[in-house]
Parts: sequence; structure tokens; C-alpha cells
Amino acid sequence: MNRMLIIGLIRTRRGAVVVDFREICTYIIYFLIFYILYAFIFGVLIFALHKPKNSKYLVTHPVDRFYGEGIGQDRAVLVEDRYYSGLVRVDLIERAEETLDISYYTIHDGISTDIFLGSILEAADRGVKVRFILDGMFHHLEGNLKDVIYAFTDHPNIELKFYEPFTLLKPWTWNNRLHDKFIIADSKLAIIGGRNIGDKYFVPQNDLNIDVVYDRDVLILNTDEVNYHSSVIFQLEDYFNQVWKHEFSKYPTKKLTKRQHKKGNRKAQYLMDKLESMRKTNPEIFNNSYDWMDLSLPTKKITLIHNPIEGLNKEPWCWYELVSLAEKSQESILIQSPYIIPTNSMVKYLEDKDITAENIDILTNSLAVSPNPFAISGYMNHRKDIVDSNANVYEFQGPGSIHAKSCIFDNRISAVGSFNFDSRSVHLSTETMVVIDSEQFAEHLEEEIQNYIGQSLKIGKDYNYIPNHIVEEQKVSIPKKIIVSILSIIVYFFEFML
Repeated sequence: MNRMLIIGLIRTRRGAVVVDFREICTYIIYFLIFYILYAFIFGVLIFALHKPKNSKYLVTHPVDRFYGEGIGQDRAVLVEDRYYSGLVRVDLIERAEETLDISYYTIHDGISTDIFLGSILEAADRGVKVRFILDGMFHHLEGNLKDVIYAFTDHPNIELKFYEPFTLLKPWTWNNRLHDKFIIADSKLAIIGGRNIGDKYFVPQNDLNIDVVYDRDVLILNTDEVNYHSSVIFQLEDYFNQVWKHEFSKYPTKKLTKRQHKKGNRKAQYLMDKLESMRKTNPEIFNNSYDWMDLSLPTKKITLIHNPIEGLNKEPWCWYELVSLAEKSQESILIQSPYIIPTNSMVKYLEDKDITAENIDILTNSLAVSPNPFAISGYMNHRKDIVDSNANVYEFQGPGSIHAKSCIFDNRISAVGSFNFDSRSVHLSTETMVVIDSEQFAEHLEEEIQNYIGQSLKIGKDYNYIPNHIVEEQKVSIPKKIIVSILSIIVYFFEFML
């Protein structure tokens, strides 16, 4: 035993067993190597090999169904301003009398989140039945927000679920995320768009010294409750029910321990106290009772589109629909997306289509302002190809970054929701968009997008920015350039997961 080894002595009833901890470490290393290979094969490689099914979706979903005649029953409000978008959510929750169905990708700790969660608890206290579903990996109900799980689980009028919760043994579930972002109140009102819940989406730009994110929502009002089944809100609620009841959606816990019960009570009390405090210091947030009929614009028709709810690579329903609308367009197509990564499968599908619109404009984030290093690395790999497609490409220069996802076709059809122009939105995540047939709404939406284009620079045919004396090119830091250059090489092989 006179060796330079770490020796452990474990005594058993039969005597002494000497264990060489170096040997144990070797086994642990073998196990980790095996697990990494297992995770790579079933969490990454399987997505490169798996082909989504082809259900002939477009045969049963013709593009003409998006077009209406006369005045439809659904009206729409474009919700662009950051602070106002938070007030709208509070208003929807406050006016709910029977039900609230809420679906979000992620929640970030902060003042606006406390108000949002406190308002939900208050609604539940007055008898509103709340169903709340979040992505199972990126919900962020952890740290200061962890006890929200207990507070909501403990409330008789709130049900909380996670979509595909993280599990070490099922790496094939890691990439199918819930990316929807909407609220339905009493089956009468709904808000849908690209915003998650957090201060960077709602707090005015100069407050809290936060990174500004510009996003977009649409509030929808059903004006004919008798014919509820003809409203897009019915379609949205039906979709919510499908996700809610799906085997992928699970309760984080069904029975609380005494300790968890106490933690939940403390968190609930904290949120209610915070809500009461904000009512005193910021009364303008509450009791607005907006006249949505007066504030909304008429539409001919609003239709929901969404991806299927299935594992591995999904059939790209949203992508099918948007390409079909682009193919039908004759005059113009305007696209805004924070991430644009045209992967091989996306390009191959486009090659078979006849897109002849006279003018195509694309707005996305520049390298300088993009907060997503992986997405911008994928975009930089295809930047020249996008410019060569004869589209007018504009890159936002800030301040802040854009996160809204929208399209306008022929100044008539608008699409707004959670769908990014990347493979993750095409094949991996749940996604929802509303397709709105309304010249008035399209005009309003285009004005807002043009505001961002006015803070952007157009890319010339030499792939450099065309000089603009109004907009200054934001400089990219050297560390960011290095990181993106390295990542661009790495993500080239994994673009199907970006």
C-alpha cells in the first residue's frame, strides 16, 4: 500500500474492501464520454437524419382561405409601444371574468413580471380559471421565481404546466420547444405576438438601464360572440387546448410538501403586496378599461396558422403558409425577422416556388446589435446569398435590437406572431401567427416597420452598407467579431438546429 495513489477503505460485514479511487474516476470518465455520445446522437444527429412527414398539408389548407370579403367579425389592434404592450396585458387580465389561457416561451425576473404574475393571482382570487403553460426548459421559473411554481400549484383556480420539461435521459426532447406567446381572455379577447414576459420587453427605454428589445403584438377582438366558432379566437383556443392536453405538457408538481406550501404562500403574498404597492406608485398601469372596439381596426378575416405538435422535425406548416402567400403576391413582400437563416431545406423548398413579387424588402438585426451570437453567426454565413436574391436587405443599427416577426404581402395580408425565419421556427418549435386580411392594418403595420428601416442601413451589391447620412453604422466590438467568426464555422454544421 506504499504507493502514490488515493486509496479508500470501505468496511463491510465480510471484511475490508480496498477501492482505488483512480479506477473509479476512470469509470466516471468513461460514463461521461458515453453520455456525451448518447446525447449527441439522440439530441443532435437524430435531427440531421430525421425527415418530417409529408401530409399534403397545403392540399387541405389552400392559400385562398386567408382572404375575406366585406367586414369580418374579428377586429385588430397593432400593439407596438413597449410600455403600452404591458398595460394591454394587465387590462386583459383585469377584465377577465371566467377564463384566462396563457402560453409563453419564457419569463424573466423583474418589475413587469411581478405585476404580470400578481395580476394573474388576483384574477384567480376573484374566481377566474387560469391555465398557464410555459416552455419546459426556458421558462425561467427558478431563482427568485422558483416559488411561483408552488404559489400557482397551490391555488385552486390556477393550473400550471411545462411543455417538454428537461430530462437528462431524453435528449431528443431538448430541441422541441414551446415558442408560442399569447393570452386569451374569456374567449373574447386575445393578444399574440413575439414578446416574452420581462422588463426588456415592457419597461420604457430610459428606465432601469436595460437592453432594449423592440417587439410587436396584435390584440384581437371578437365582435360576434354568438358566432364564436367563426372567430380566430376560437382557432387560437382550440390550438391551446391541443397543446395543453398533449402528452408533452406536464404539471411540474401535483402535490406540495409543507415546506413548498409555505414557500408558495410567501411568494403569493409578496406578489400581491407588490401589486398593491405598484397601484399606489404607478396607478396609470391599472384599471384602464380600454375601449377596444374604438381602438381596433376592421378586418375582412383573421386566420391562425401554427406548426404541428410533434417531436423531432415537424412538418413546416407555418413555412408552407408564408411561402404560399409570397408566391401569390404580385407587387410587394415586406419581411421583418430578428433571425434569418435560410437552411438547405428552406432554400430547396423555395427553389420549387415561383415568387414574382416586384419588390421584396427584408429587415433584420445587424451584427452590431444582435443579442443572439448563434443566430447572427448563422445569418452571416448566408448574408451574401440573401443579398444576391435581389431582395432589398436592411440591417437595424439600434439602439437596442428588434425581436418582432412580421410579414406584409401586397399591402393587404399581414402575418404577425412568434415565427422566425430560421430552421428552429420552421422545423423544431411550436409557433403561432395570425394572418390578417386588412388593408388598413397592413398600412399601419408597414408604417411601424418603416420606422425601423429608417434606423437601418441597406446592404449594397458589394455586401457593404450603402452610405446614409441619417443613420450611423454601429461598430462591432473586436471580441464579438472574433466570437462570431469562430461560431460561424461551428454552426455551419448545425444550422438545422439554429
